[in-house]
Amino acid sequence: MIFPVHIIGSSVLRKVAEDIPENYSGLSDLIENMYETMYSSDGVGLAAPQIGKSIRLFVIDAEPMSEEHHELKGFKRTFINAHILEKSDDTMKTTEGCLSIPDIHEDVERFLSVKIKYVNENFEPVTETLTGLAAVILQHEYDHLDGVLFTDKVSPLRKKFLKRKLAQIAKGHFDKRYKFILGEKFR
Repeated sequence: MIFPVHIIGSSVLRKVAEDIPENYSGLSDLIENMYETMYSSDGVGLAAPQIGKSIRLFVIDAEPMSEEHHELKGFKRTFINAHILEKSDDTMKTTEGCLSIPDIHEDVERFLSVKIKYVNENFEPVTETLTGLAAVILQHEYDHLDGVLFTDKVSPLRKKFLKRKLAQIAKGHFDKRYKFILGEKFR
């Protein structure tokens, strides 16, 4: 099942998501549907808040980018109840986009390396350190769990420049390539 993606202005995108219990009803189907939604929307990551669920769950499959970025080969993961433990001092700037903010791509500074703990789809505990582009993708999806969007991290000048465009997107004025839900209001 393909879920509609919540667009900027939807209040669920600004909430801090809750940890989920191991007996969460329908979890395996939800994860499968999140991957299906992500693939149908041409994304490499999708967080539960983007489909209207304020829970600490996101999926990533960066394999399609591995031809250009070899370090992403095999980078497909399901992150449940993820919490970042450490961040490197070093950062890198990359251009990011988001399914919840279509048609916008901006440079964002992210930590070059992050150590994260989570449980996988079998509720097995995992602690790993990700670096480079894998760490960037992870941080983008992880931010969704804390109610943070990538446009929150751009420079104040860029934010001012984007304000009008973001308001238009929140009203549905964008290239509609996938199913979506408009938010209640834009802030």
